[in-house]
Amino acid sequence: MKKETSSASFKVGAIALAFLIIGYQAALVVGRASRLRLEANRDRPDTVYIFSDRTAVREPATASSETLRRNAPHSEFVQAYRRQTRRVESFRFNPNTVSVEDLIRLGFSEKQAQAIDNYRQKGGRFRRKADFAKSFVVADSVYRRLEPYINIPRLDLNAADSTALDELPGIGPYYAARIVSYRAELGGYSYPEQLMDIYHFDREKYDGLKDLVFCSPPAPFGLWTLPADSLRKHPYIRSWQAARSIVLFRDNTPREGWTVEAIAAAGILPEEDARRLSRCVIAAP
Repeated sequence: MKKETSSASFKVGAIALAFLIIGYQAALVVGRASRLRLEANRDRPDTVYIFSDRTAVREPATASSETLRRNAPHSEFVQAYRRQTRRVESFRFNPNTVSVEDLIRLGFSEKQAQAIDNYRQKGGRFRRKADFAKSFVVADSVYRRLEPYINIPRLDLNAADSTALDELPGIGPYYAARIVSYRAELGGYSYPEQLMDIYHFDREKYDGLKDLVFCSPPAPFGLWTLPADSLRKHPYIRSWQAARSIVLFRDNTPREGWTVEAIAAAGILPEEDARRLSRCVIAAP
């Protein structure tokens, strides 16, 4: 009986010793692993190196397919990281003509920049700054940053063709053609309100576009030099009688008295026509 007990005790001790040895070896492995770290080479994102804290010796290791996909330059992870770390710029731009590359410089992602360009390619146009703010890819915070830099040039009534005029709000082919023909009659618009001289071009239509247009200086009207047959073609003179009367006024009035107000006072032109003519660009006597 005593012998059997000693044999059993010996077996238990041997097993316990074996577990201790195994545990010790495992602790060594874990401790060594804790002193190692993996780091990706930034210059070569498809390569992974093992660094030892004790030796600082690099040993190339084979990267897993998942690591290669994650670190590839075209991966979503790398693209998102680049978007987060790239420098965002602010500079003056016209949202109707700015390139996709410059939109990205302004802080938009490639997809957002492409969406803006697709809108333009389909005929979309930003007439006002507020139109750009309404785009679904322009966040409120982005618009607040860029708003001072948005530059949408106004349309020059004296240079625009009918196609450009047709893009103005409330202006179709008919009014675009009338704006061009009336410009020829005037010799050039002197002020934007002259658009309301056009038949059925009312205040409401004008108010809808007045902030989108301007007039470059037209050629001065030769009120004090043109003959009667040329004067009568101007919309604010119109008749042969008024044109001849202006010529007679010039012939019988000292040069220092040649003013539109004097013509009106002489009863040559109706008060409304004289008022509108006085706002035109007129060549000096």
